[in-house]
Amino acid sequence: MSTTHDTRTSDPFGATGEPVEGAVYTASGQDWTEIADRQAERGDERIVVNMGPQHPSTHGVLRLILEMEGESVLEARCGIGYLHTGIEKNMEFRNWTQGVTFCTRMDYLAPIFQEVAYCLSVERLLGIEEQVPEKATTMRVLLMELNRISSHLVCIATGGMEIGALTVMTIGFRDREMILDAFELITGLRMNHAFVRPGGVANDLPDNAIAKLRDTVAWLKKHLPEYASFCNANPIFLRRLSGVGHMDLAGCMALGLTGPVLRSTGYDWDLRKKQPYCGYETYDFDVPTWDTADAYGRFRVRQDEMWQSLRIVEQCIERLEGMVGQPVMVADSKIAWPAQLSIGPDGMGNSNEHIKHIMGESMEALIHHFKLVTEGFRVPTGQAYVPIEHPRGELGAHLVSDGGTRPYRAHFRDPSFANLQAMPILCEGGMISDVVVAVASLDPVMGGVDR
Repeated sequence: MSTTHDTRTSDPFGATGEPVEGAVYTASGQDWTEIADRQAERGDERIVVNMGPQHPSTHGVLRLILEMEGESVLEARCGIGYLHTGIEKNMEFRNWTQGVTFCTRMDYLAPIFQEVAYCLSVERLLGIEEQVPEKATTMRVLLMELNRISSHLVCIATGGMEIGALTVMTIGFRDREMILDAFELITGLRMNHAFVRPGGVANDLPDNAIAKLRDTVAWLKKHLPEYASFCNANPIFLRRLSGVGHMDLAGCMALGLTGPVLRSTGYDWDLRKKQPYCGYETYDFDVPTWDTADAYGRFRVRQDEMWQSLRIVEQCIERLEGMVGQPVMVADSKIAWPAQLSIGPDGMGNSNEHIKHIMGESMEALIHHFKLVTEGFRVPTGQAYVPIEHPRGELGAHLVSDGGTRPYRAHFRDPSFANLQAMPILCEGGMISDVVVAVASLDPVMGGVDR
């Protein structure tokens, strides 16, 4: 349904008493003919362009409603909600551990970060933050930083594809495959892992994981310089990105923009340094910034961040080499799911030795394990919000417990949702050819926006 208003009497998006002029369109899907017909009646040179949600150059199912005169964008508005999955509401009907399986599917390019933010909030409610084994925390950092690199690679790859730099796209996905291979070895899955769990992680590292990780680091060290060679001084790349999508520090602070968008203004705000979690204060790394506050600056920040993440990954590997055999889940059996599982000869089921082990214990232990998995543990009444530094900015999980085995409420502060507020400011007054570049520089992922 769509409606138009004579703005001399009403504007649903304007402040009370605000002077307005022209026509206001309220669009909510499957209404394009009506909007186009009403616009044609105005008889001026403005046209309304419906860009998306099935446009090859939009990031996911994002609808952009652009009011244009010639090729200049006069007004721009986002239309979201096409990917809505009801993840946050669904989490209210599953136990606390099962919630990881839902939130990992929000931002599908950075699933590890949703898992960690959620589990940190659950652990704060349980009061077990200090009990999480050091090896589990180190594995979380390792996976997050690898995931940060893979997420930035997709941003750079798709951003390059959208302006015609197809080689950047092909090498971006080539390098990301190496990281996904490492994820598959460690977690069993290439995405939507549900590997981080309240109290630790699901499983210990496989025996060959360290060697595989070292190969992955060596590969990335060899190939990451290619992005600088292809793009940094490329005159076409520079002209397409420099000065496009400008957003200064004051604008970022006013709209709550974080991540590379904020750091491209020269402000080194990074929660890993400013509000450390998971022991980040013990790692040696820098926070890259740029000073142009435009699409090119955001590209350079992401490029530099991949190198810093690689530094952290190397430090994690060194630490994990000295932690062989250490636990990866809290010792409290009333919270911890089994994390030391033996795999059967088919590579899928449990081995005979593991089955004998769990069945050979007391009947009470078996009943307790059954209740822990089916019903879940209880979390004390309260609420918690733990923010972390996601590839796109601040990600936080706000969880409310009523003392039961399921969240009373779960809500995520997703950086893509907050950063999309900047879209009209980045695009209005520019050319339609710059809209794709400006939106791509925000790196929005609609799975996180439409939760």
